[in-house]
Amino acid sequence: MPRNDQITRQWHLLRQLEGSPGRSLRELVDNVPDDYPKNARTVRRDLEALEAVGFPLVTERYYGQTRWRLMEGFRDIPALGFSATELMALLLGRNLLKPLEGTEVAESLNSALSKASAALPPQGHEYVRSLEHMFSVGIGPHKNYRRHRQTIDLISQAIDKRRTAQMRYFSASRNGTGRREVDPYFLRLAGGGLYLIGHCHLRKEVRMFAVERIRSIALTDHPYQMPLDFKVDEYVQDALGIMRSGRRIEVELLFTKKTAAWVKDKSWHPSQETQLLKDGRLKMTLKVADNDELVGWILSFGSQVQFISPAGLRQKVRDEARGILGAKG
Repeated sequence: MPRNDQITRQWHLLRQLEGSPGRSLRELVDNVPDDYPKNARTVRRDLEALEAVGFPLVTERYYGQTRWRLMEGFRDIPALGFSATELMALLLGRNLLKPLEGTEVAESLNSALSKASAALPPQGHEYVRSLEHMFSVGIGPHKNYRRHRQTIDLISQAIDKRRTAQMRYFSASRNGTGRREVDPYFLRLAGGGLYLIGHCHLRKEVRMFAVERIRSIALTDHPYQMPLDFKVDEYVQDALGIMRSGRRIEVELLFTKKTAAWVKDKSWHPSQETQLLKDGRLKMTLKVADNDELVGWILSFGSQVQFISPAGLRQKVRDEARGILGAKG
């Protein structure tokens, strides 16, 4: 039996054993994930393996049944209210914030996790190391914000104190730096980048600013009130990834049978609707912002996608493809 299968089964066992007053052998067997053997012998072997590496298992008679559970001090970590497996999952998940490495946010998280993990018994740390041989966090292309630590700290203070911020901001579209006054609402991590969402006094609307393009920032003494009806998820709902500018359009695409197998299982956008056709192809409908990000996303599938509608976007995709090849006309 592969080592990874054992680790996964035993993880599920630990989750069950954290419950009070424990579990009977029959309950443990019945709750084994469907992909693994559901038999008492395997479960007993896994219980023995957990005991062998130091997990403090307790057996006791309860209403005439033998039940297994984790020792009280291990099952619940009183100061935190975390169970052992919850804390181990947190330790594994710290890699999700890799783009923020070197910033106050990441250092605060690491400090909190280090303090929390001190409450985890040694065998818990050993188990985390075993789990790391199973799970690899791949966050894809991302920016590094180590150099922008002070900027992020000042933005966080402005959000916390509800103070307007003055900043010098480089605009890529105009290729120049200008002064802005912004009421900071949220910091948003998306597509491997960090963005400030706030009300821009110059444009008189809520805008999104790339943190790495903020050349300088300072808090003012001017308080602001974020609108009670502002919801960040609604603000970014038209964005396929990051860019939300452009009118909302309904896009229809047809993916080949070869590509449909993996496209259908991924959530590309909350609005997506998919239909698997009899010939194996996949029809997808999206309601997203009409912008360059959408064009690039469609082109990323190459010849494995056919464009259905709308006609205006079809022409943009065609022009961009010709531009890539250096074609004319």
